[in-house]
Amino acid sequence: MERGLYIAASGMVSEMARQDLIANDLANASTPGYKSDQAVQASFGQMLLQNTATGAAIGSLGTGTHIVEQVTDFTAAPARETGEPLDFAVAGDGYFAVQTDQGVRYTRNGQFSAAAGGKLVTAQGHPVLGQDGRPVTIGTDGKVDPTRVGLFAVTNPEKIGDSLLSGTAAGRGSGQVRAGALEGSGADPTRSMVDMIASLRAYESGQKVITTIDQTLDKAANRVGSL
Repeated sequence: MERGLYIAASGMVSEMARQDLIANDLANASTPGYKSDQAVQASFGQMLLQNTATGAAIGSLGTGTHIVEQVTDFTAAPARETGEPLDFAVAGDGYFAVQTDQGVRYTRNGQFSAAAGGKLVTAQGHPVLGQDGRPVTIGTDGKVDPTRVGLFAVTNPEKIGDSLLSGTAAGRGSGQVRAGALEGSGADPTRSMVDMIASLRAYESGQKVITTIDQTLDKAANRVGSL
């Protein structure tokens, strides 16, 4: 029965990690260019059970689950018009490049603003780069020609935080930059709520299994053993 405790606990730990990702998706349901995450679960393996008296095979028993990897859905979301001159969206494939303290990073969140010196920056203050790798400056009219904003193809993208990606630039992206628009969030609140409820029920099932095993062990130790 002790093995059952570990199996149930491993499932609960996996569901906790899954709920963290779902909650993060819900929190970023309105973040422009956000890409949702999913936790891929797998079994630790199967254990073959045998009859201790005859040696005959009885069947297999799962040994628990764990999170194999976190997968990001990089599918482009529909863009919406904002009319703001410093909002940009990518139509098609490609990413904006920004300069951070850790090096060049990439994003689909084009909700930019003006900084001191006339530079185009992200909400975190990171300068937006052009195709030549230099910071983009804002014109005297307070606007930026979309063709001056760099658009890069990125291989092996990996999320760093909610909006930034690491990866290797592989030339210019095949899409186009649109001014006055923002790409929507890749998180679907309705689907996330359904997934959250399903994950919570799975977590509660693990709790019930542990409670049942604990009560059974208590009876075996304190009641049966006293006879």
